[in-house]
Amino acid sequence: MAMPGGLRCALPILMATTLAAAADFGALKPEGYVSDFARVLDPATRAQLERYAKGLEDRAGVQMALVTLPTLGGEPVEDVANLLFRKWGIGRKETNEGLLLLLVIQDRRMRLEVGYGLEPIIPDGFAGQVLRSMRPALREGRYGDALVEAAQTLGERIAAAKGVRLEVELPRRSPPPNPDLPWAALLAGLAGLALVLAAARTNRRRWAYRSYRAYDNDWVPALLAAQVLSGPRGFGRASGGFGGFDSSDSFGGFGGGDAGGGGASSSW
Repeated sequence: MAMPGGLRCALPILMATTLAAAADFGALKPEGYVSDFARVLDPATRAQLERYAKGLEDRAGVQMALVTLPTLGGEPVEDVANLLFRKWGIGRKETNEGLLLLLVIQDRRMRLEVGYGLEPIIPDGFAGQVLRSMRPALREGRYGDALVEAAQTLGERIAAAKGVRLEVELPRRSPPPNPDLPWAALLAGLAGLALVLAAARTNRRRWAYRSYRAYDNDWVPALLAAQVLSGPRGFGRASGGFGGFDSSDSFGGFGGGDAGGGGASSSW
């Protein structure tokens, strides 16, 4: 049965209205400096980000909001980010120094919205660099790592511009080990290492005292090989988390700041 022309024309409008009603982003309330509406962050990472954002406000006077959403509901990411920024009033009203970093998980879109007062410190080009640096972690589903990296990059930039030192730091995250280890390259590297160690042992024997030749240091190659295979200890490891998080302990609300569309958008 054919659909009447009037109904066919009205159907797209009805669908758009339904989507807009379902995605009432203006009704969202901040859960803290971190609002994880998509529920993709673990409690430890969220607590670390909360404390870092609190430290950034305490030391530099800048309010940073980190937000995740499941979907945009068909809306442009720029419009949603600007709406949340203005509705929540991110940044102090007298300075407008606020930041909103938005991740939209299903749509794979992100936006860094910059308040008026921070545009000289975080210009559009730098905002784009921050988003691009997040892509590898986001493509692997490591949303917390991506937010940690971006938050610390922004915090360090702001602290340097304002001549302050942040008392709270975030642990730099290392990517998980690659299960597809290139065995051929590893074996070739081990073979090269064995040749180098053999040559070193030969040279050592030439100048070693004869009385100690019986105690040739056969443990040296094994020790060096173990160190190469195990990698540098402690490098890039994240420290322990803070455990549970209660936003009432650190978040006192945003201050009425405003933004005019400065920042950058990207996908991953």
